[in-house]
Amino acid sequence: MPNALHPATLLLVHAGATWTMVGVIWVMQLVHYPLFAQVGPETYATYQALHMQRITWIVGPVMLVELATAGLLAAGYAALVPSAQVWTGLGLLALIWVSTGLVQAPLHGMLTSGFDAYTHTWLVRSNWLRTIAWTLRGILALWMLAFLFRTP
Repeated sequence: MPNALHPATLLLVHAGATWTMVGVIWVMQLVHYPLFAQVGPETYATYQALHMQRITWIVGPVMLVELATAGLLAAGYAALVPSAQVWTGLGLLALIWVSTGLVQAPLHGMLTSGFDAYTHTWLVRSNWLRTIAWTLRGILALWMLAFLFRTP
């Protein structure tokens, strides 16, 4: 196992990326997604396309950092942290990525042709899965940090 990356640094970067996404997903779930219905039909398609373009610049890099650091944790770079928590976190991350790719991204794609109440409702409801999963990941990330920095 390479040890060029200190476990504390890895866990701090991981927790930072995860908690950034926890904040983003809660804002999306409680504020941004519900407000999609208020945009208006004449500008909605443009709004949705711009939303997808601009949010990607925020969440894309953070999600990739979170994925990379979760992979490094699973590879044993922070061996002091119990593997059950690491693998649980990686499993939650897999769930998030699969949900994003198979559910939320296609729903956003459908909304680029214009607002549809059913599609919008399904987006908001299905996004609870990611919201809960990221929140659980955030708790796990804090637990791993606390475990690493505990005093014997």
